[in-house]
Amino acid sequence: MTDLPYFHVDAFANRPFTGNQAAVMPLDVWLDDAVLQAIGEENNFAETAFYIPDATGEADYELRWFTPSVEIRLCGHATLASGHIILGQNPDMDRVTFRTRKAGILEVCRDGNGYAVALPAIPTDPADIPGMMEAMGGNPLSMRRNPDHYNLFRYETAAEVLALEPDMRALTAFGDDSFTATAPGEDTDIVSRVFVPGAGVDEDSVTGSAHAVLTPYWAAELGRDSFTAYQASARGGYLGCRLDDDRAWLSGECFTVVKGRFSLG
Repeated sequence: MTDLPYFHVDAFANRPFTGNQAAVMPLDVWLDDAVLQAIGEENNFAETAFYIPDATGEADYELRWFTPSVEIRLCGHATLASGHIILGQNPDMDRVTFRTRKAGILEVCRDGNGYAVALPAIPTDPADIPGMMEAMGGNPLSMRRNPDHYNLFRYETAAEVLALEPDMRALTAFGDDSFTATAPGEDTDIVSRVFVPGAGVDEDSVTGSAHAVLTPYWAAELGRDSFTAYQASARGGYLGCRLDDDRAWLSGECFTVVKGRFSLG
């Protein structure tokens, strides 16, 4: 019988049942990709993060993320959760770095009572893709896109974002794209909701990669590099966002809900 360390972490959360759930599973070596994907499906969270010691010396660990159906390019909340586990186990460390396959070197550091994760800031340009606005619904003021499958829709009010009922089947037809709706916030500077149905996540709870898109956009709109954000999912989550050159720094707390072992039989 083989079993693996297993942590269930609520990221961007200071108490259980809020923020975004991630499974974090440290490994000694990579398992077969089919096994990693099967574990991601079994966990059935937006993401399961796996990491191993980085043999290249470029970072402390190598990190990968799986939804229930696919391996993804970038995940902020599961990176924050992974940093939370590692730094929690190593009180002498103030930061940890991760080498990823498609997002470069990522970093998590201590930040007050929580942590901050540095992600690549993702720029967007004006776009008009037939059928996409209609699938999102409402009356977006504009649409922007990054070629790496990130789509951003600006609405006038937070109420419009909260009222959205996107056509998930129509959005799925665009592949594993991420669709972010955003507007000025009410108790925070901005508000957002994020949908990734093509990757098996109809609505994500709190999405780090989406805020790597939102950070450069709203920094330009607000005329300042730092602002507060709320992702208005059913669970909800608060983030601090800061643009630093080509990095988006996202801050928040984490809460470990479960510590256990995952059996492979």
